[in-house]
Formats: sequence, structure tokens, C-alpha cells
Amino acid sequence: MKLLRHGPAGAERPGALDAQGQARDLSLLVPDFTPDWLSPERLGALAAIDLDRMPKVSAGTRLGPPVAGVRQFIGIGLNYRQHALEAGQEIPQEPVVFTKALGSIAGPDDDVPLPEGSLATDWEIELGLVIGTPARMVSVADALSHVAGYCLANDISERDWQFKRNGQWGKGKGFDGFGPLGPWLVTRDELPDPQAVPLELAVNGQVCQRSSTADMIFPVAFIVSYLSTFMTLMPGDVIVTGTPQGVGLGMKPNPVFLGRGDVMTLDGGPLGRQRQRVV
Repeated sequence: MKLLRHGPAGAERPGALDAQGQARDLSLLVPDFTPDWLSPERLGALAAIDLDRMPKVSAGTRLGPPVAGVRQFIGIGLNYRQHALEAGQEIPQEPVVFTKALGSIAGPDDDVPLPEGSLATDWEIELGLVIGTPARMVSVADALSHVAGYCLANDISERDWQFKRNGQWGKGKGFDGFGPLGPWLVTRDELPDPQAVPLELAVNGQVCQRSSTADMIFPVAFIVSYLSTFMTLMPGDVIVTGTPQGVGLGMKPNPVFLGRGDVMTLDGGPLGRQRQRVV
């Protein structure tokens, strides 16, 4: 299934995409896509719903992040070899882990507020995943069984705060609106191979990033297993898995960053599309 949430920010209602690509409202059956609705049993019950009998969501209705009640928002850095090189960083021997503030989570097409005084706000298209069952010390072989589904993400980053403000990366990753997710959550059964997802991001119509999750240094199953060795991953936790080359920081001869009025468009194949305007 492709699960979504629609409506004004803070008042979203659950829905799903039918076979014809029409968004349907599920709020008569489901209160919201909170962590307790991400278990295999409840996702199985959702899959049994006849979506053609559910009310249609009006065209043009805002879509919010596809899950509610996120407990942890975890990022993986430098997970594509060419991106690490363009950023001037060493190829990591283990995943680079950071956290994003929960307040950064936004809908896929919400405007992105430029932080006051920012001169180095950057884009990062990524595969996101949402945990469906608790994962603690899980093997690589079993890791994907703990994933509820996958979504498109933009790990927007303010590079001066990330690298020059004498602290961890989270300083540049947590501004409001810096974590667009969606438009929907593709349940694991519909995306059995997360290492075959195309990723493309354009700024003002010019393609900057074009790659595939096949190029990850550390694949999704390894990331989930690795994280579970030192933290318990809980239902509703969101993990964004790194970005390919083509970010503004790596532009030659000079970096290029976002300004007010710029528009980012993202395409994740089965994960859907996003569009954000910088304001």
C-alpha cells in the first residue's frame, strides 16, 4: 500500500492511494498512522480495505508527512562514495550517524523557511524508512523485517551550522521544515528491494542529483542492524539513509546554495515526488 496523510499541518487525516492513483480518506477506520498502526498485523488489516469504497480526497489537498508520532529522526551521513568525496570527507568505515529535530519534519510540498542569515542552505535527496516493530541487536538478515515501509526524504542542511558552529551535524539539520517526508509511505511488501530506488533532485528545473540507492556504501539492512546494536529502534522511528553526489556544497568551482524563491523538485520513482519552495 501507499499510505498518506492529508489536510492542514497539525490536523492531518490518514489515507491511502488506490490503484488508479486517487487518494482516499481512511479516517472513518483509522485514527491516524501513529506507531501502533505500523505493525505487520495492522498493516495487513489496512491492505484488506476496499479503497474504492472510501471517500476521495479532493484534488489539491495538502499532503503531510506520511506518519505521525515519530519518536526518533535519525540520519546517516556520507553514505554514497562520490558524495563523501565532493564534501571533502574521508570514506567512512562505519555509518556516520546524526539526529534531526522532530520539528524539522514537514510535508512533501511544504514551503521551506530559510533560516535567518543563512548563506549555505543545501539540498539532499534521500531514501527514508520507517520502523514498524522494535529492533534491538538484529542481524542484517532479519533487519528489513522490522521496517514498515519507505518514503522519499529531503535532508535539507545548513552547512555553516553543520560544519562551522563548533558542534555536531544536528545543528545544521534541525531547522523547521528541514525534513520533508512523503508524499506517501510505501509498505515493505510493495518495495522488496530498497537498493533499487532511483533518486533525482532538481533546483529551479536544473537536475543536480541523479543516482540510485544501489550506490549506497552501507545498504538499508546493514544500517538498521548497525543502529540496533547501540539503540533500540522503535515503531515510528524515521531513518534517512544518505544522499548521492550533486549537493550544492560540492559544486565546482564554487558551492551553490539555496535562496528565497528557489524551488526544489524531487523524484523517487515508486516513492513519489516532492516540491518545495524556499521562503
